[in-house]
Amino acid sequence: MGSEVWVGTWRPHRPRGPIAALYRGPGPKYKLPPNTGYKLHDPSRPRAPAFTFGSRLPLQHTTCGPGPSHLVPARMTVRGTDGAPAFSIYGRLRHTAPFLTPGPGRYFPERSGNATYPSAPRHTIAPRNWGILTKQQTPGPGSYTVPSLLGPRVIGKVSAPTYSIYGRSNVGSCFEDLSKTPGPCAYHVVNPGVYKNRAPQFTMLPRTSVPQESTQRPGPASYSVDEAEAMAAPGIPPPLTPEAAGTVSGGGSREPKQLPELICLKRDGGHLSEADIRDFVHAVMDGSAQDTQIGAMLMAIRLQGMDLEETSVLTQALAESGQQLEWPKAWHQQLVDKHSTGGVGDKVSLVLAPALAACGCKVPMISGRGLGHTGGTLDKLESIPGFNVTQSPEQILLLLEEVGCCIVGQSEKLVPADGILYAARDVTATVDSVPLITASILSKKVVEGLSTLVVDVKFGGAAVFPDQEQARELAKTLVSAGMGLGLRVAAALTAMDDPLGRSVGHTLEVEEALLCLDGAGPPDLRDLVIRLGGAILWLSGQAETQDQGAARVAAALDDGSALRRFQLMLSAQGVDPGLARALCSGSPTQRRQLLPHAREQEELLAPADGTVEHVLALPLARVLHELGAGRSRAGQPIRPGVGAELLVDVGQWLHRGTPWLRVHLDGPALSGQQRRALQGALVLSDRAPFKAASPFAELVLPPTIAQP
Repeated sequence: MGSEVWVGTWRPHRPRGPIAALYRGPGPKYKLPPNTGYKLHDPSRPRAPAFTFGSRLPLQHTTCGPGPSHLVPARMTVRGTDGAPAFSIYGRLRHTAPFLTPGPGRYFPERSGNATYPSAPRHTIAPRNWGILTKQQTPGPGSYTVPSLLGPRVIGKVSAPTYSIYGRSNVGSCFEDLSKTPGPCAYHVVNPGVYKNRAPQFTMLPRTSVPQESTQRPGPASYSVDEAEAMAAPGIPPPLTPEAAGTVSGGGSREPKQLPELICLKRDGGHLSEADIRDFVHAVMDGSAQDTQIGAMLMAIRLQGMDLEETSVLTQALAESGQQLEWPKAWHQQLVDKHSTGGVGDKVSLVLAPALAACGCKVPMISGRGLGHTGGTLDKLESIPGFNVTQSPEQILLLLEEVGCCIVGQSEKLVPADGILYAARDVTATVDSVPLITASILSKKVVEGLSTLVVDVKFGGAAVFPDQEQARELAKTLVSAGMGLGLRVAAALTAMDDPLGRSVGHTLEVEEALLCLDGAGPPDLRDLVIRLGGAILWLSGQAETQDQGAARVAAALDDGSALRRFQLMLSAQGVDPGLARALCSGSPTQRRQLLPHAREQEELLAPADGTVEHVLALPLARVLHELGAGRSRAGQPIRPGVGAELLVDVGQWLHRGTPWLRVHLDGPALSGQQRRALQGALVLSDRAPFKAASPFAELVLPPTIAQP
């Protein structure tokens, strides 16, 4: 082709890609998102709204969408918006001030007390008219009397909301009694809106008093029968009570003796009258007796003793210092308990109480703390985190209803006088006084309203009484005094030369009690629990013989029902349910991790070959007392992890160099003197190995009950 056929300057060329400069955006003021629009306009895809939330533009088209995610406009394409920009380039508008609503306390939605009071609308949430109420402030507490009756039937008064202000500590717990509601005058009603700044709902007029007789009369037992007519006459002051003034029978009266005079009387071997004993207990309760005077009286009683009449009066006075527990009448035969005079390694109560509950008994066990070298049941239970030994009478009733047993201590409501004397005896060397032991034990049991009580009276080298005859004297005193107080009391004499079980110390004894509740544990502990439980079931009429009762207790230990009761008791008395479950279902290793334990352990080795004749409990307990397991003064804290584990049994053959004792301690290592004392507790002999005898020796019964 000679001439070119192309017109102009255009010539064929290779295709070129798009030039970015040809696609111009709207400028730096705003920017359209690169994915504006939808691929192929597929309305089924999950997507965000296609509309912005900027200011609305004037309508330019008649085809407007109904709103976000409802319609895909035709002008939206995959490349952008076909039309006016979707974003404004104007400055941002200021937010419109939000509508101000009144805050809490700015208005009064309740019905006002009186229409004549200047107040806000009754049923509105509009702001209060502050112009009227500026000078009217809510009266403070005590400015006027709130009606104390619930409900609208209060003469001449506007009723307050009938809400209770009762504490909610028991709500949702095992102590909540849904059948009980507060009666009239049980508490004062407080308006829930008392914090609001508003006009008073109640008038300042004096309260209308209901006409009633205002003559004051003495309460029951506050005067003798001969003085009753004189008491009824108006204007004559009531006579002093026997506790306060020392009145004597027959209408006579006397001035109460001063405490030094009472102490001198008993120190010289004199007889304390009922009024004298009540004067002393009253002085202990009201704080007028000094600690030195209490200690002096206890020592005088320890040295001179008390006859049965004095002991019974002291028991009754201690019991009357607090509140009497009351139970349903249907429970009378089921109400039983056991008490111990104290020993080394004595953890029987921790096992026996839930075992008896599993057999259908009600066991309101009021226990004590450590005395001297002996351990206390309350101290052992308090080594379990959260366990609460302080329970009100109402809570004890609920515990017996739901669990069947509880283990609690003295409180301000339950034999408080004995709690004071109990702590004083521990630090004044008067622990072994027969009348004081009798009064302390029986006063707690009189308050419990029991049908049957078995007292475990220890004798031996580590007991309060080393001689069995002395222990038998205490047992007979307990049985006789109990009969005079209307209690069916029996006393079991048990040996306490060797520790009971293989563990001594609060946490270690709890672990061993759990083993026994699980059907295992040391044989001497299990045997004593079964024997005492069988005697209690027999004496209370719930078993025909002691053997039958013992078989029922053994079955409760073996089938796990006693352990389940113990778990319920732990949860009901403050232990976390998860912890209680882990303690009762875990292995011994897991239990030790859950309970407080000592930081260090030391093992002692056997000095020679031989048969273990005895492991003397007294030197062992004294060393542990020095290490922090006991108290040297009232109220002193103890170390629950301190204790000892016996690695051998009485009657076992032991080779020289074999570990026989593991000591758990928190402080420094054992001193040389302590180590020698512990080694002296191990008594070896040359005779052949033998089976250790049961610690149970005999059962002392009331004269009205024949020996089986």
